[in-house]
Amino acid sequence: MSATDGLRVRRVYEAPESADGARVLVDRLWPRGLSKEDARLTEWCKDVAPSTELRRWYGHQEERFDRFAERYRAELAQEDARQALERLRALAGEGPLTLLTAVKDVPSSHAAVLAEVLQEDR
Repeated sequence: MSATDGLRVRRVYEAPESADGARVLVDRLWPRGLSKEDARLTEWCKDVAPSTELRRWYGHQEERFDRFAERYRAELAQEDARQALERLRALAGEGPLTLLTAVKDVPSSHAAVLAEVLQEDR
């Protein structure tokens, strides 16, 4: 859906494209109805997904997005997430990187916030 400097955020249900480069699922749960073969993932990076508690609290309620993004960024500063972020930075350094999520509203998703965090590091 978005592409900046080789970093894209797309729905995992969209057909893979050659411009995707490394395809990384950044959801904690496996997408319903999608086979691992059809996903054509490079990796599944669960450690950068928001906690179950945060995800449930947010519930994709638009009025909570700013607070969600703030709380999610705080989670990304924790050790497990920092190590996973380093892995994503390494993949981005090797070529195009596509962050994949199953959510319908990609611009208001954790994947969009994650892409912003990765862009800030560049």
